[in-house]
Amino acid sequence: MSHNCSKFHGNFMNQQHTSRYDFPSRVFHWVTAVVVTIAFVLGPGGFGRLMREGIDPATRSDIVWHESLGILVFALTVLRLIWVAFRPAAPQVQMASWMQLTSKLVHVALWMLLLALPATAVLALGSKAHPLTLLGGVRVDQLPLIANASIAKLADWGDVHQFLGDAIMWIVGLHAAAAIYHHLILKDGVLSAMLPYKWFR
Repeated sequence: MSHNCSKFHGNFMNQQHTSRYDFPSRVFHWVTAVVVTIAFVLGPGGFGRLMREGIDPATRSDIVWHESLGILVFALTVLRLIWVAFRPAAPQVQMASWMQLTSKLVHVALWMLLLALPATAVLALGSKAHPLTLLGGVRVDQLPLIANASIAKLADWGDVHQFLGDAIMWIVGLHAAAAIYHHLILKDGVLSAMLPYKWFR
């Protein structure tokens, strides 16, 4: 009897463990979501046009905040990718094959955009010889070196950055809508797996 109880308890704890993402993964997910949203709201409209007009981003507090949050997003994404390589196994949810494929494609797109957005912002600044200006008066003045690189001439990086910024919000919206659908219609625990523990419980 005692052995059976221990076995049941072990299986129950294992289910509890695999029904949700680990704590660091949930923190990375929600902090990144909040920071990306704030960065998008603070992002200047017509970023490519501002770069072409020669406006110094350092003179705009909204751009300084936007750049600072963008660097934070990049750092969070790199740390999160490192954690993904070592974290416990992610929850496995049974779903249709087309849903699995769509989910993987959306996640890959989000990962790529989270890295590409800060990169294109740096290219946009560097191609116009502007410094990267962060909160606290931190300036990175080596960006003019980018202006002399061939990559600076491949595109209008300000416009590319703006396009990618719009794209990530559309994909995030799709991602959120799918999570709500899983939670309310399919009731398969997909959303609960990523919610903070106090909500999950």
